[in-house]
Amino acid sequence: MTILDAILTCPRCGAAFKEKMPTDACRYFYSCRACGAVLKPKPGDCCVFCSYADVPCPPVQDSRSDCC
Repeated sequence: MTILDAILTCPRCGAAFKEKMPTDACRYFYSCRACGAVLKPKPGDCCVFCSYADVPCPPVQDSRSDCC
């Protein structure tokens, strides 16, 4: 079963927000609602969810690939 909701935590300010993950695309940028930092994936990750969320993105969860 694929998890579609994730808690994304800003590495700059530590704020955490529940976000719905897209199933058909990567989310490469995310703007923190608390501090305004624009997050990008860490090297080797396909999206901000794989880098900063409590669960990886749906394609990675489903083992369809190592990235979106």
